[in-house]
Amino acid sequence: MYVMKIAAAQISCAPGDLQANLAKVRDFSARAKKAGAQLIVFPEMVDTGYSMPAIQKNATSWKEGAVPKLQAIAKELSLAIIAGVSDRDGSRIYNAQVFIDGHGKVIGKYRKTHLVTAAPLDERPCITAGDAFTSCEIDKFNLGLTICYDLRFPEVCRALAVDRQVNVFINSSAWPFPRVEHLRILALARAIENQSYLILANRVGTDDGVTFCGTSAIIDPLRFQRT
Repeated sequence: MYVMKIAAAQISCAPGDLQANLAKVRDFSARAKKAGAQLIVFPEMVDTGYSMPAIQKNATSWKEGAVPKLQAIAKELSLAIIAGVSDRDGSRIYNAQVFIDGHGKVIGKYRKTHLVTAAPLDERPCITAGDAFTSCEIDKFNLGLTICYDLRFPEVCRALAVDRQVNVFINSSAWPFPRVEHLRILALARAIENQSYLILANRVGTDDGVTFCGTSAIIDPLRFQRT
């Protein structure tokens, strides 16, 4: 049996304050490394916070802002990092996820395919939807990248499992408190129905009056346990 120790970071973010958010990411990464983790997963939009005005103002291109700094942290600590980040591409902004290996190399990029449509978190005026799924191999595991609202669409994980043979789903999230039970049930369902592990890193704290519900989890589909 092959074993990998993975950490899910449940953090708050400061909207628009890249340096403060990166300092928190580094602190959590160092603590995870000290505890023996080989991979740490962070929530959605850890660079800008999950605030549409903050994202609109502070989103950066892929080769600027958070990603190069996350690469430096990963390389320094010899720790793989997955994090939700902004991705400005010309006039468009994507809600993205970066996968960086322990050498500091970007090995995967995903742009959120399913945008939230409900106020006050309607992403459509600010963010463009991605159009492709992403999977990445690390050691003996094949990881499928997903972001927050994607969990509501079983076809996403099913396509990753069937077409790409993914056996671990990663979800970086900023899921609000009013629907905390939805998050718990959907995460369990996606893991169980595909017989794949699921790593959920969800935000805490409050951005623009929206409070996030945490409930981060590492789900083993064979034992039906959340750890």
